[in-house]
Amino acid sequence: MIFGELKMKFVSGVTVAALLGGAAPVWAQTAAEVDCGYQAAVVEAVRQARIERVKERKVPEHVAASAPTWPEKYNAVVPLVAPWVYEMKMRDVKANDLGAAWNEMCLAR
Repeated sequence: MIFGELKMKFVSGVTVAALLGGAAPVWAQTAAEVDCGYQAAVVEAVRQARIERVKERKVPEHVAASAPTWPEKYNAVVPLVAPWVYEMKMRDVKANDLGAAWNEMCLAR
């Protein structure tokens, strides 16, 4: 009977350790998904500015004026992705979901 209780406690301890040990990668993945989601939202905002024919040099101000919902630190991404969006042909900008493409590339790294 005592051996059975010890065995059960051991199994319970191993189970808890496995669950806790596995929680860190899940959390890290979630953080990456959140980060990539914000980046994708920035790309989509730049795409929308391009569709609205905002001049490339005015994109940061235009995006900021739209009251974005992402954390402020992601505003620094706007001037970095604007050239990527603005060098594409307008038909490609309109036809493709650039935010989803960015999110996929981001999650793959």
